[in-house]
Amino acid sequence: DMEGGGSRAARGRMTALRVLVIGQSPRPDVEAEIAAAVPGLRVALHGALDGWTREEIAAIPPEYDADALFSILPSGETVVISKNAVTRRFVKLLRDAKGPTLIACTGAFHGLPERPDIVFPSAVLNGLASALLPRGRLGVFIPLAEQAETLSAERRRPGVEVVSVVLRPGSDDAARRDAAARMAALKPDLAILDCFSYTRADKRAADSALSC
Repeated sequence: DMEGGGSRAARGRMTALRVLVIGQSPRPDVEAEIAAAVPGLRVALHGALDGWTREEIAAIPPEYDADALFSILPSGETVVISKNAVTRRFVKLLRDAKGPTLIACTGAFHGLPERPDIVFPSAVLNGLASALLPRGRLGVFIPLAEQAETLSAERRRPGVEVVSVVLRPGSDDAARRDAAARMAALKPDLAILDCFSYTRADKRAADSALSC
């Protein structure tokens, strides 16, 4: 119909959402999750470490526990890298390009440009968790054990206890079920998946085990 055709034409003219992943592109898994959430949305995905060799990536390990970031490379290999190093790359990428941009990470980054066209999932996730759970126990699935204290501290507030369970994105079904069972034993009132690399499969595993 005319309305539907007009809507499709408008989507075709729409500026693509720039998506910045903390590792490297391509990331078809991330694009698939975005497409499932917002069908028809045009995205242009870039990586903070695009063009880097595996040796260069290995040369930026975390400097301390709170500096650890988890990412999946296009090869499927997982890496743990320095958040400080990624932040410096993001600063350059955001300075060189304008337009709507999604930072594809649920971690909080300090020192990035403050612009109304940049979406920080950490702010969205934390705001939603705060609104849904004014008091109670918040369960957080995290990729790395060394992130537990930092990510718990970011979400801890008066009246809210934070518990965490490690689940590496890209894990098999058995690991997903195990993590979900460990979280269920902690009896959270609300649970969140705190990494952009988690998928609908991870969420289904949590849904099947949790009653919150």
